[in-house]
Amino acid sequence: MSTKLEDFIRDNKREFDTDRPSGGLWDKIEAELDKQEKQKKKLKRSFNLQLWAGIAASLLVVLGITFLYVIPGKRGKISVEDVNPVYAQKQVKFVSIIEQKQDSLQAFAKTNPELYRKFKADFEVLNKTYEGLNKEMAGSPNQQMVVKAMVRNLEIQIQLLNQQLSIINEVSQYKKENSI
Repeated sequence: MSTKLEDFIRDNKREFDTDRPSGGLWDKIEAELDKQEKQKKKLKRSFNLQLWAGIAASLLVVLGITFLYVIPGKRGKISVEDVNPVYAQKQVKFVSIIEQKQDSLQAFAKTNPELYRKFKADFEVLNKTYEGLNKEMAGSPNQQMVVKAMVRNLEIQIQLLNQQLSIINEVSQYKKENSI
């Protein structure tokens, strides 16, 4: 059966070729292909635009997160040296003097613990004030003034420790004189 069909088609081939495509058909096909090619180029361009827009948005997000977490951390960690290097040197000097005087007071704690506790309580008030000033410095609009107050607080702490050591020496001398 298939051979009969093949033979029939072969014999009548010319009759099947009666319909020829019009001359404008190839022009239509070419125009359609050009249209599809232009659409692909547009998609390619818009894809690149979308890609770059996505990259830019990602960068903005990363920079935003960086500023949110890094800058506040930096703001809270400002030091006296950042504000005024001269006062920073004074601060280092005063802190070492305070530590020496506290060591001298601590040696006295064994002989008169009650008086030492009172002295320590007085000192802690000034020290807490100093710590508060240190925390306040980061957010203060006038950091220079806060640094001056911090250095002044350290000077007062030294004066207090000097007075306390003087009192201890007087008490020790009084005890020596009365024990003889």
